[in-house]
Amino acid sequence: MMGQTSPSAPAQRPTVDMSQLSAIFRSVDADNNGEIDGNELTSALSNGTWVPFNPQTVKLMIRMFDRRGSGTIRFEEFGSLWKYVQDWQACFQTYDRDNSGFIDCNELHSALTAFGYSLSPSVAQLMVKQFDRQHRGSTLAFDDFIHCCVMLCNITEAFKQLDQDRDGIITIQYEQFLYLLLNLIIN
Repeated sequence: MMGQTSPSAPAQRPTVDMSQLSAIFRSVDADNNGEIDGNELTSALSNGTWVPFNPQTVKLMIRMFDRRGSGTIRFEEFGSLWKYVQDWQACFQTYDRDNSGFIDCNELHSALTAFGYSLSPSVAQLMVKQFDRQHRGSTLAFDDFIHCCVMLCNITEAFKQLDQDRDGIITIQYEQFLYLLLNLIIN
């Protein structure tokens, strides 16, 4: 039931030196203010298709790496985010077994199982349907895959806080459930 918080780092991932990373940061920082906001990051990220990166995924990632709570990331935070995206890309490529550029229900189920989640194939199918913002119905693009996995991790962490005895069962009141759900949706 409980899973890891992120994909395993690939064994041999190309490294980016600091001068390369700095050049990438400067090219993304369109207004040259030393910070990258969601719009700037969205324009820099690619799904490998001409479809722009999901703004919700970008917002989620900025929140994860924004240490100051400003809604933007500085160079130091950008380095961590860059590595994070590279790790997710390697993970995505590992589970995109048919090299379609998308993750289907079976591939998502395999990935989630490898991450330590014990979920049924029907839950994986529901997750694909829920997180497929292009409404293809049966596959996830790279950014939607990240969003899906990060949200699952966040939901799992919220569940763990309530599962004091770690038996996979919680009892909560309806209002507590709404509070939990709304916090996950909003944040």
